[in-house]
Amino acid sequence: MKKPFVLLVGDNCRDIYYYGNVNRISPEAPVPVLDYTFKEEKYGMAGNVWHNLEKLGCDIVFLTSGRSTKTRFVDAKTKQQLIRFDEDPKREPVQLPSLHSKTSVFDAIVISDYDKGSITYDTIDYIKKYYDGPVFIDTKKKDLARFEGMYVKINQKEYEDAISYPEEHLITTLGDIGASYKGKLYETKRIENFDVCGAGDTFFASFVYKFLCTKNINESIIFANAASSVTVQQNGVYSPSIQEIEGAL
Repeated sequence: MKKPFVLLVGDNCRDIYYYGNVNRISPEAPVPVLDYTFKEEKYGMAGNVWHNLEKLGCDIVFLTSGRSTKTRFVDAKTKQQLIRFDEDPKREPVQLPSLHSKTSVFDAIVISDYDKGSITYDTIDYIKKYYDGPVFIDTKKKDLARFEGMYVKINQKEYEDAISYPEEHLITTLGDIGASYKGKLYETKRIENFDVCGAGDTFFASFVYKFLCTKNINESIIFANAASSVTVQQNGVYSPSIQEIEGAL
């Protein structure tokens, strides 16, 4: 089967983790002292979507604007996060290539919108006007009716905060319960110990991949649920392989 070739646009982020041991409280203030042991760097936001799509075998053109940095300090023994320090640069909207149907080579457009400035409603309008292939969007914007005709993925809080909804394709993830689509609940396996960091990106990327392979929404949601169940069993963001996902089905 031909590899899906997608255009990914969205907000990028670098996740930095400083791990150490907490054995005492600072004499200067009532805060824990982290004795540093090692550091990890991972992909975040649209970068995590990119890494998940790549792990699943997609070919990707990734366009972004600026990059956030989230620095976390973590107790290695308990995996307890002590503090997170965020740096968010000012972003300009992503500059898109020509998307006219006669010249576009992409099988799909994938939008990972954390509402940091890389994606605007004008960006969406341009895509809707010129691109006639499938468009998938994971967004924190609230006027979801503006994305009618696209495959829209949000979480439960984003659903509650929204001021409008698309009528056609809206998939809502529900944490450890699963996901819903058109009134149907797709349950997922319950995981006792889980870390939800990056699970939404994994669900989104896995749904996109499976849909491009099968054109079947039901199969794609089930596959994405299984992918998320693999990810939440890891510490921090994690991109599962197809073999891991199939083993979780």
